[in-house]
Amino acid sequence: MHILFVHQNFPAQFKHLAPALAKDPNNQVVAMTMRPNQPASWQGVRLVAYGAKRQSTPNIHAWVTDIEAKVIRGEAAFHCAQALKASGFTPDVIIAHCGWGESLFLKDVWPQAKLAIYSEFYYHARGADVGFDPEFPSQITEDCRIRVKNLNNLLHFEVADAGLSPTHWQASTFPEPFRSKITVIHDGIDTQAITPNAVVSLSLNTAHGAITLTRQDEVITFVARNLEPYRGYHIFMRALPEILRQRPHANVLIIGGDGVSYGKNAPNGQTWKEIFLREVREQLDMSRVFFLGQVPYPQFIGLLQLSRVHIYLTYPYVLSWSLLEAMSAGCTIIASDTPPLKEAIVDHQTGRLVDFFDTTALAKTVCEVLENPQEAQRLGENARAFAQANYDLQAVCLPKQLAWVNTLVT
Repeated sequence: MHILFVHQNFPAQFKHLAPALAKDPNNQVVAMTMRPNQPASWQGVRLVAYGAKRQSTPNIHAWVTDIEAKVIRGEAAFHCAQALKASGFTPDVIIAHCGWGESLFLKDVWPQAKLAIYSEFYYHARGADVGFDPEFPSQITEDCRIRVKNLNNLLHFEVADAGLSPTHWQASTFPEPFRSKITVIHDGIDTQAITPNAVVSLSLNTAHGAITLTRQDEVITFVARNLEPYRGYHIFMRALPEILRQRPHANVLIIGGDGVSYGKNAPNGQTWKEIFLREVREQLDMSRVFFLGQVPYPQFIGLLQLSRVHIYLTYPYVLSWSLLEAMSAGCTIIASDTPPLKEAIVDHQTGRLVDFFDTTALAKTVCEVLENPQEAQRLGENARAFAQANYDLQAVCLPKQLAWVNTLVT
């Protein structure tokens, strides 16, 4: 089988599936990516880089900036695909993340190929992320902008033969009739590599001197790609003073960058990290609060293994790998009662759920769990068992993904 992967930041969600397919000597696997300076191949996958030939139009109407950017990328991928075709490569299956528009025109190059799109999210003006947080109300024009933003999804519905979504809730955001073409399989977590570690330790150089934290210490973790409202950073920070007041020996490790991954930029050139830290700084013992930024993956896993309580909050949006990695590490999870989290966190079974906006309940629940180590251990063990049973890469998710690929050509 000839298989083409398309992702501007390959391998991304395909980092397990693509190499697994490439291991089969009967398969030829190629990946198109916008990442420059890539080697000719990666784990048996031939890499082909491409780039956009033009920039977005200055001062274009704000509602169409998104679709223009995706058409520009789609055009670049189209020309790359033409060159691949001229070199003799014809895919039986194209598996693409459609979110950046790269797969818009690939069926124009290879009309006989089956196109399967990674269906991560369909935008809604109500009932999901937009307008969820009253602190950041959406404007009436957001309804219009969101409809236009979905043009990329809608254009893909005309050409895509199948979809793949990591959670049932994310799949449910897509309208029929395309929803019925989506198969739900998570990307998978390597639960054999991410395990509890009773002897893990972390050394930190702080303004108050060097310290070393171990599993004997009371460590609270909060993780997001970037510290922003979409991932509940503001809610967490507002709960933190009471948590530290009640838990005088707790240390808090905060992992995440200063940028924005999903929502709007902070005003006046500030960062959301600065804004919400400034709001509560005078109420915090900063000798016990550590902002670690974005850390290397092995260190990130070590931080999870160190954690007594891991806090994960999100608007109704896409599910982070970090939550399931924390479950695999045996963390005791305190999470927001929002979709799609409830597919993984069952209250009082695999973690604790709290109302996203209720900072009092968040602080109370964190402190209750820390006060009861036996209950915390039970929740952490259940979380790991659930991750193994439902999200394990080798035993669950990858076999399902490989079987799904085979259905595309039968």
